[in-house]
Amino acid sequence: MNTKLKCLLLDDELPGLTYLKMLCEQIPELEIIKAFNNPEKLLTEIPKLDFDLCISDIEMPGIDGLTLAGLLQNKLVIFTTAYKNYAAEAFDIDAVDYITKPVTKERLQKAVAKALERFHKPSVTKKFIHLNTDKGKALLYFNQIQYIKTAVSDSRDKEVFLVDGSSLILKNINFDSLLSQLPETDFCRVNKKEIIAMTVVKFFNHNEITLSHQEQNGKFTTLILSETYRSDFLIKVKI
Repeated sequence: MNTKLKCLLLDDELPGLTYLKMLCEQIPELEIIKAFNNPEKLLTEIPKLDFDLCISDIEMPGIDGLTLAGLLQNKLVIFTTAYKNYAAEAFDIDAVDYITKPVTKERLQKAVAKALERFHKPSVTKKFIHLNTDKGKALLYFNQIQYIKTAVSDSRDKEVFLVDGSSLILKNINFDSLLSQLPETDFCRVNKKEIIAMTVVKFFNHNEITLSHQEQNGKFTTLILSETYRSDFLIKVKI
């Protein structure tokens, strides 16, 4: 069994990044793949990098660490930050650990031990997510979802259409948070306002997707496939 975790480091302040790298180099369970001082640069290089864990600051210009973690689907994340007030959000997105600065080697070792334990623990395939809806808390089963769109009444909410013909309003949740909780290969964002389940794709072309979901008038739902999300959709179609 490989006992090393392939690790990315991220801190927008170079002294903090240098210090974090020095500590990580003293922990034999870590293999540092690359260190970044810019979260957007890290995101652009993600497709080319093989890693298991990201150790990241939270407050950074551009993209904060919490948002970034939501985009690193199925990767372990340890947060290091000077601020204590993000702890609840960190654990909401299932972070391995939350370390307040100044980081010590001993504290970092404990966090890495947790990451290793989680990494080697047999994964259990989750079949649903637990979300707040207009009808109260609900268990939303992945195989029941057809597509999700921004709610007409309030853009902070999302409307999910289910295979039984019903729909629910998901309260105050953004698409990044939803995508981080949905199975990556089974769901895809296709434009700024919609996520689809890949199983309901009926037809598609360069700019448009027709779903097997039917509207009240009997016509099949047709969605715009935007350029921003086209490549991700085409990859998932081929999987």
